[in-house]
Amino acid sequence: MTSRRTTRALGAIAAVAALALTTACGPKAAEPVAAESSTPAPPPPPPTFPWPLTGVETTAPVQRPALAVKIENSVDSRPQTGLNQADMVWEEVVEGGITRFVAVFHSQLPPEIGPIRSVRPMDPPIAAPLRGLFAFSGGQGPFVQAVKDAGLQVISHDAGAPGFYRKTGRYAPHNVYANPADFLAQADANHSADPLEQFHLADAAEQPSALAAGVPTGTLTLKLSGVSHPVWTWSAPDAAWLRAEGSTPATDSDGARLRATNVVVLRVDVVNTRFSDPAGNPVPETAVVGTGEALVATGGQTIAATWSKASESEPVVLTDVNGGPVLLGAGNTWVELVPKRTGAVMPG
Repeated sequence: MTSRRTTRALGAIAAVAALALTTACGPKAAEPVAAESSTPAPPPPPPTFPWPLTGVETTAPVQRPALAVKIENSVDSRPQTGLNQADMVWEEVVEGGITRFVAVFHSQLPPEIGPIRSVRPMDPPIAAPLRGLFAFSGGQGPFVQAVKDAGLQVISHDAGAPGFYRKTGRYAPHNVYANPADFLAQADANHSADPLEQFHLADAAEQPSALAAGVPTGTLTLKLSGVSHPVWTWSAPDAAWLRAEGSTPATDSDGARLRATNVVVLRVDVVNTRFSDPAGNPVPETAVVGTGEALVATGGQTIAATWSKASESEPVVLTDVNGGPVLLGAGNTWVELVPKRTGAVMPG
């Protein structure tokens, strides 16, 4: 039999339990809610694409072919116009020991380029891998035909192609100039695509090979012939190699120093052909199909390499001492074709 005291105690215990249950199951206090921001999230950045010949990123890619143009480099031709806007420039020895350039325009189009001169026998294998247009003032029949046979679209001043003009203040033959856009407007259906990458280029996550494994180099002194001695000097403030012709600074017609992100030196064989120029000098040919020693300069450093080119239509391949690809820095490149037998390369 249960006593009254026991009954009251049990009742008190039940009351306490009921209160605890009510508290546990009842509504919780409202948690604070973070105020929504009135500023919308910024849009994602636009995608970027690298220009194939420089590796420089752009948010506004333009599809157009590469345009190779033969530019003069005699004393009477300087200063040239538009070279600093070329993605690539190849320097080759021609008759008499002077040099000429094959300047390749793609990512930038200056309003004027020149002076434009004639084609030479080594130009087809230089330009063929670009699969685009080749503009020049003229040339001997076999040389012009070789450009056509290489699959390039020929734009020749002597053949009457539009776009060329003679610049006042210059005397012939150093006065043939053009607006490169006028040449590109003539591209046919077979020569309208973007060029393929010509050298391996480091992307944002990679380091150029010369910076990763090269040696510090302040100057690169070259001998291409008895009268051609280009010098490249690294300028940290400009973040570029600056060109000189011997001791004379080389400039564009706007006064800016000629400059390069990369300087690629290829040691090559140069032999005289059976052809001669109007003065009777033999026309030399540079062998750019084959293999040989190379030196690559980027960012104030140089690295030894080997170059190879399997055929006329294939680009030059650069490999390091371990056989791996040499990566160039994003930017423009000058290629110096230095004769093995009579030329010299002196880094310092």
